[in-house]
Amino acid sequence: MIVDFHTHIFPKKMRENREFYFHSESAFKLLYNSQKAKLAGPKELVKAMDEQGVDKSVIFGFPWKTTETFKRHNDYIMDAVQKYHGRLIGLCCFDPFNSDAVSETERCIDGGLLGIGEFAFYESGINETCLDRLVPLMAICLDKDLPIMVHTNEPVGHLYPGKTENTLSQIYRILKWFPKNKIILAHWGGGIFFFNLLKREVKESFKNVYFDTAASPFLYDPSVYRVALQIIDPNRILFGSDYPLLEPIRYFKELEKTDLSQDEIEGICGRNAMELLDL
Repeated sequence: MIVDFHTHIFPKKMRENREFYFHSESAFKLLYNSQKAKLAGPKELVKAMDEQGVDKSVIFGFPWKTTETFKRHNDYIMDAVQKYHGRLIGLCCFDPFNSDAVSETERCIDGGLLGIGEFAFYESGINETCLDRLVPLMAICLDKDLPIMVHTNEPVGHLYPGKTENTLSQIYRILKWFPKNKIILAHWGGGIFFFNLLKREVKESFKNVYFDTAASPFLYDPSVYRVALQIIDPNRILFGSDYPLLEPIRYFKELEKTDLSQDEIEGICGRNAMELLDL
């Protein structure tokens, strides 16, 4: 069973008229201003899954600021989950600063979505004000035993669209504020998993934390898989492609170059996700 835990899909009107959203959604413009930035729908995603051997994908949209926009997008995610029942699993997405964030979370969970994500603070760091806005959303997911995915990135290295100002201290503070929640740190958590080697405190803080591999071929040497497996719980690593940024086959080719066992690869590529989502 192969599960891609990190994919984005957009409605046709958004894909064909992305410029319409640039004025009111500066973060969206930041990531998708270039026509080279791909946008895909569920049909394209499922076709790629069939061609590349992916059984299930977790889909979500974008953390829109505008209520009407994120409701439309979340409806699209719910419709795609229904249309491709058994293949697609949905998360709801929106800007947590929006006053409708709580009601939208409840609406989407009632509609069959299995968590929240990908939260992203693209134009700021993850400060205390951001954490305050997450409190009621984390409470809902904790009560429902559902995961929350948070966009993170490495605080050093080359710049690229969507690289935020977050620091490892800010990422760690999320885990300290919400120690009981199942939190998925996208993009290897910006490398914060290294600090699981510390003897005090961090191991306990990582107890409910997962790390996805999204964009790994752009960011890390393939040896990151072996290093991560030596440092953190192997059951906490989730394969995520960030499709359509990258296709799953790119990751599978990298994994073939590693010295990982078949059991380790199967855990990363699907078993861990199935256990997390209780499927």
